[in-house]
Amino acid sequence: MNTYIQENEWNIVEDCFSQENHPSSESLFSIGNGLMGQRANFEEAYSGKSLQGSYVAGIYYPDKTRVGWWKNGYPEYFAKVLNAPNWTGIDISINGETLDLAKCEVKDFQRVLNMKHAYIERNFTAVLSDNKEIKVSAKRFLSIIDTEIAAIQYTVTPINFDAEIIFTPYIDGDVRNEDSNYDEQFWTILNTTASKNEAYLEAETLKTKFQVAMAMRYEVEINGNKQDIANDEAIAKDKYSAYKSTIKCAKGEQATLYKYVAVLSSLNHKHEDLNKNASSQANKAIEKGFETLLAEHSKKWENEWEHSDIKIEGDIKSQQGIRFNIFQLKQTYTGEDDRLNIGPKGFTGEKYGGSTYWDTEAYCVPFCLSTANSDVSRNLLIYRYKQLDKAIENAAKLGFNNGAALFPMVTMNGEECHNEWEITFEEIHRNGAIAYAIYNYINYTGDKKYLQEYGLEVLIAIARFWKQRANFSAAKDKYVILGVTGPNEYENNVNNNWYTNTIAAWCMKYANEALEIVKNADENRFNEIIAKTKFDYAVETKEWSDVSENMYFPYSEKYNIFLQQDNYLDKEQLCADALPLCERPINQNWSWDRILRSCFIKQADVLQGLYFFEDDYSLETIKSNFNFYEPRTVHESSLSPCVHSIIAALIGDIDKAYEQYLRTSRLDLDDYNDEAHEGLHITSMAGTWMSIVQGFGGMRVKNDKVYFKPLIPSQWKSYSFNVIFRENTLNVYVSSEKTIIKNLHGNDISLVINDKEYLIKSNDSITI
Repeated sequence: MNTYIQENEWNIVEDCFSQENHPSSESLFSIGNGLMGQRANFEEAYSGKSLQGSYVAGIYYPDKTRVGWWKNGYPEYFAKVLNAPNWTGIDISINGETLDLAKCEVKDFQRVLNMKHAYIERNFTAVLSDNKEIKVSAKRFLSIIDTEIAAIQYTVTPINFDAEIIFTPYIDGDVRNEDSNYDEQFWTILNTTASKNEAYLEAETLKTKFQVAMAMRYEVEINGNKQDIANDEAIAKDKYSAYKSTIKCAKGEQATLYKYVAVLSSLNHKHEDLNKNASSQANKAIEKGFETLLAEHSKKWENEWEHSDIKIEGDIKSQQGIRFNIFQLKQTYTGEDDRLNIGPKGFTGEKYGGSTYWDTEAYCVPFCLSTANSDVSRNLLIYRYKQLDKAIENAAKLGFNNGAALFPMVTMNGEECHNEWEITFEEIHRNGAIAYAIYNYINYTGDKKYLQEYGLEVLIAIARFWKQRANFSAAKDKYVILGVTGPNEYENNVNNNWYTNTIAAWCMKYANEALEIVKNADENRFNEIIAKTKFDYAVETKEWSDVSENMYFPYSEKYNIFLQQDNYLDKEQLCADALPLCERPINQNWSWDRILRSCFIKQADVLQGLYFFEDDYSLETIKSNFNFYEPRTVHESSLSPCVHSIIAALIGDIDKAYEQYLRTSRLDLDDYNDEAHEGLHITSMAGTWMSIVQGFGGMRVKNDKVYFKPLIPSQWKSYSFNVIFRENTLNVYVSSEKTIIKNLHGNDISLVINDKEYLIKSNDSITI
């Protein structure tokens, strides 16, 4: 752990500059607006360790997979979320000396991420040669109103001398990805210009031919008085465009540069219009001005927090943690574009590549269902529907037929692009998460038409895959699924992973149910789907029922638990607390061979299935499995603590639930697994929200009703959250003395609270 971030309810605060912590801070202080985002790189030059990262949503590069051998079906490329041209840079020269925090003394440093209004701010004093001191204040944001506009305010004040200050705001296309397999650059620079106080750069990706255009305008002030920049030097090179503005500044005067940048992509504009439209957006930004842009942006964020915030009284660490997680989720994905998804690192780093993992369906869909209009979750599901043909192709490459689909482990466009064999071809349980998300969406929203329009086709293809992937074992007289990796990636190529078998059987059962629902609701649409998928109703439904009802589930009578997979108990059984701290995390200290032979579990596996299907099991069964598996879990996946927190709350272990909540909410802030410098764990942040709402709040949706069974940790005085359920917005307040539920918006609604049903009228509340 590294706990240098200060505790604060609404801000992420670093109050001392550390070159060692700076790469992690670049991740933690990242900002975005759904269309673009960036790591918290310094605007001025910095020669210390840094991962320069600016990212544009939906823009990627298919980097050729780097392996020394090949197997049939192996992905040809690993999709990279591209480090786009750097638009944040402002070189600062003071009397001929370049400002570089790696080379000068830094005093009174503070970096703040203001989560309420979504901007990043830095203040510091730099001591230059001959003890010349300057005070610097920098603020920047990415507008959530004008989502193609970014703005920077950068102020330099010479404290003890008169200064010649040279501001050089620039756009730099000479960038590369840190995770490039062959150290290639992925961009071709098409155009750089600098004229009429506007700098411009247009770049195109190799292979995929995405284009990004950036236009920059700027202003300079001294003590609030606008300066003439008509004669500033324009600079246009092969991969770089900039302006050089020289300012004479007396001691104590404030020299401020305002930089406005428009960032547009060919995802949303015709190629031939990019230049013109980028220029128009940059002009719009400078006409509005920094303060107006920021005020509009801040107001929209305040409105967003009104329905998304979770308030915790009495525990600042917990409060800061949940707001940080909600903030990062909201600035990564807005749900307005069904071509986009929620990348595991969002706009904060390059690790993992791709934009879509099963994390979205398992963790982010529940968050979106309760905190946004249902169209947001629907778009996440439609994203998968639009890639169904590619999923069928992926399965065909592995030998599956008849329209069976295997959705990719990692993808940008529907094609599998993950390059670890044991994950790509064995971690097939992701198919189940996609089917479960369809069920979850319909159960929550009541939108059964989704099955007719999109869902049933996906469910048929997934069920076909599971039927073919299982085989009948004469020895067991059951169907088995061999050679898989479950959610616990610390075990590869295992047989009969309980979670995989469980969700496979459920998928086939649910597909059969979905067929009947659509058939009864709209027979014409049903017949269309049957014809389109060439579905043999009598044969295939019978086969699915046979496999589902006769699936093998490994079980231990001795421990009264579901076995994670065959032969799990052959391993030496140890608990994670026996591991020396110097060997944690084990994925950074042990060989892979040693990890695979150990009993240690990366994340919820059996418990993931019990979380999804808790109504199918007794509380005693859930408790015995939790008490066996949690002590063996090292929680080295970001997806792990939240599921454990929810189940711990369910079985009444409130201390364990709080422990795991704190871990999931502060996984990146306190850098539990020593990897924050690589980027944040965006998708798992939705699990932090789930830990409170589904864990402590006990929220469930059953039979078209919302259920709550609230608990509260002893460390908290109270907590409250809002959830959107169909046409209603509910506020839930919980303290040790009472629970208050308000029906803030919508019709009268019937709720079940602590197993008792209550009717809450519109704009009314109930206290229990």
